[in-house]
Amino acid sequence: MGKRIFYFLLTNILVLATISIIFMLIPGTWNYIGPDGTIQFGTLLIFSAIIGFTGSFISLAMSRWMAKKMMGVRVLDPSGNLSQSEREVVEKVHRLSRAAGLMHMPEVGMYDSREVNAFATGPSKKRSLVAVSTGLLHEMDDDAVEGVIAHEVAHVANGDMVTMTLLQGVVNTFVVFLARIAAFAVTRFVKEELAPIVHFLAIIFFQIIFSILGSLVVYAYSRHREYHADRGGADLAGKDKMKHALESLKTYADRVRGDDTSVSTLKINGKRKMSIFSTHPDLNERIRRLS
Repeated sequence: MGKRIFYFLLTNILVLATISIIFMLIPGTWNYIGPDGTIQFGTLLIFSAIIGFTGSFISLAMSRWMAKKMMGVRVLDPSGNLSQSEREVVEKVHRLSRAAGLMHMPEVGMYDSREVNAFATGPSKKRSLVAVSTGLLHEMDDDAVEGVIAHEVAHVANGDMVTMTLLQGVVNTFVVFLARIAAFAVTRFVKEELAPIVHFLAIIFFQIIFSILGSLVVYAYSRHREYHADRGGADLAGKDKMKHALESLKTYADRVRGDDTSVSTLKINGKRKMSIFSTHPDLNERIRRLS
């Protein structure tokens, strides 16, 4: 899930900046500066909500496509010519998806990487993707692989991407709102002829800074939802397999050197010490809560 969150947030920041620039380049669009030269906060809040939620939903719509392109995911066609290991992955995803009550089977993908990882993404349960790395299949036994896949299917069944998008929309609203207030304050300290360009640049700068700070809220939500996905994975694959999957991830993380670039962005079993920038809780805590 760590990569899913990272690419969603990156896409969101870029989309939000693009939408904001477009609005700023259209003369007279949502003028929230009143005739007396002060900010009309009600108008600005509505303007911020429109940009914020538009940005988050566009990011959600692009999430599956972005993940495929950036990760080099190869979609596995169930009716195509697949290897035994590929067919087993497809069968696991479909079997667990049916057990989770999904009416539409997720796309199943695989990407070449030494890292032990898997992720689920997509704008809806109907248009979801579950992808695994080749490293996951090489490093883990069958029960552990099933536990990891069950965890990702649980994310799809729980609708975590949609819920996160709504949360991101709220965060975006405050990002846009506060960025424009900060930019307005900055322009008070420059010459009048420089104010328009300073205001434009300040909005982009503060929007990026506040987006990074706002991502802490999304990270906290992600950590919270991991426990739910672990329990969901345990319901689908069995508690023993889910716990075995987490213990296997912990074992893998313990024996990988900290400077190994193959796991530098690995979130599902990356840093052992949790921080406010972690998308996942500590593996020991996840195992304890599952026991």
